[in-house]
Parts: sequence; structure tokens; C-alpha cells
Amino acid sequence: MINNIKKTIIVLSALFMFALPTQAEEIEETPSAAAMVFDGLIVRPVTLVATAVGTVLWVATLPFSLLGGNAGDAADTLVLEPAAATFLRCLGCTKNGRKVEYEDD
Repeated sequence: MINNIKKTIIVLSALFMFALPTQAEEIEETPSAAAMVFDGLIVRPVTLVATAVGTVLWVATLPFSLLGGNAGDAADTLVLEPAAATFLRCLGCTKNGRKVEYEDD
């Protein structure tokens, strides 16, 4: 039983990870070295744990969310937002998205 729940969580997490890159926006930020270090050592591990915990909570509350008609909203809040903060944000940046690189002509 527990193995089935773990497999379900892994499969759902993988599906959400494939959906995330389509939501990225381009951002213009120039974070400092200190911001990058803080983000890499503190913020990213915390948001990764929040993604995992949110996924477990989402799966646990999924029957109730489906009955209430807000499973998508719950997934956005519990899984996608922390995952976007973890995986779709440049190191040290404050906004989710991909860093824009400009070339000087």
C-alpha cells in the first residue's frame, strides 16, 4: 500500500515537472554573489522540501479537492508554485523565470 502511494507521488511529481517549463517568463535581474549563495544554500533546499511536502499534501487531499472542484487550484498552490520557485528561477533572482541574456552589437 505504501509503495503504491510512493509510486503515485513520484509519477505525479514527474508530470508536474514536465508542465513547469512552459510557464517560465523571461526576467531581467542581476543578483549579487551573496544573493546567489544564499539562494543556493538556503532558499533552494527549503523550496525543494516545500515542493515535496506540498505534493504529499496535495495527493492526500485530492479526493476532497476533486469533490470541491478545486483540484487544479490546490495543485497550483501546493505543488507548482514551490516547484517553480525551486526549478524555474535564476540563481539569486527574486522572480520566477529565465534570465534574459542580451548581446551587445
